[in-house]
Amino acid sequence: MKKYYSNGKLLLTGEYFVLDGAKSLAVPTTCGQDLVVEPINEPQLLWNSYTNDGECWLEAIFDLPKLRLVSATFEAEEDGGNDKLAENLNKILVETKKLNPSFLNSDKGFSVKTNLTFPKNWGLGTSSTLIINISNWAKINPYKLLEHTFGGSGYDIACAQSNSPILYTKNGFDPIIDKVAFNPSFKDQLYFVYLNKKQNSREGIQRFKKLKGNLTSEIAQISKLTEEFLICKNLIDFEKLITEHEQIVSKTVQLKTVQEQLFSDYFGQTKSLGAWGGDFILATGNEDTINYFNKKGFETVIPYQDLIL
Repeated sequence: MKKYYSNGKLLLTGEYFVLDGAKSLAVPTTCGQDLVVEPINEPQLLWNSYTNDGECWLEAIFDLPKLRLVSATFEAEEDGGNDKLAENLNKILVETKKLNPSFLNSDKGFSVKTNLTFPKNWGLGTSSTLIINISNWAKINPYKLLEHTFGGSGYDIACAQSNSPILYTKNGFDPIIDKVAFNPSFKDQLYFVYLNKKQNSREGIQRFKKLKGNLTSEIAQISKLTEEFLICKNLIDFEKLITEHEQIVSKTVQLKTVQEQLFSDYFGQTKSLGAWGGDFILATGNEDTINYFNKKGFETVIPYQDLIL
């Protein structure tokens, strides 16, 4: 038996702009996804994916070595098209095999189980942790596999392999990754709030690409803000950085900030993380923060230190 594990992720700075080379601050989470591989005698790949509650949300069988999909069952409520879950997995495996032709090329097969340790709809990296786990199993470059499947900046792949915050700069298949000590003295005044819906990051990326224009100045600003996030010493200055970052992104993607849309009466500051409109936001606050968001209907409010490695 072989077991692979990857961390989940959150992007604190540089959403969207990370795609075009902005230096961004990303943090790995205390939860993630594993992949357990056991050999079997039949020339098949038996695949089962489980939620954090132990429910099987995808079951698929592939014939080996051609990876022909034999059968599949899946959770009824899955974004992106229920019937495409097994097909997407098949595409990942086929692309993996192209990068390493010896992968799954044998007379015998494997039973594979994946297990999430966070709710699947949280957007903490169900896809990215899968990509890195499969890449480690197949001994291939995960950034190449990402490019050939989901696409994106790759910061989530870097987070999956790190146990500390990182500065990430996209650079083809060889990104610039620097481990950093992001441990703000005011972290007990930071919270992550789940907005009750999973955002489709690919749709957000397409919107960004359509609207962005020339971003040389904005990329430089975002990279500078990222550096300032790292050295910020107090909450007041941190909130100013959040506000400035939100305004730059808001102007570029032509969307209102989450504070303007949902939390204009909030006593602290909020910042979108990743594709705007869903998943988690970062909020500054105090002992009244959890109660405020709960009254607004947002029940998942997690203190910073409880979610971040």
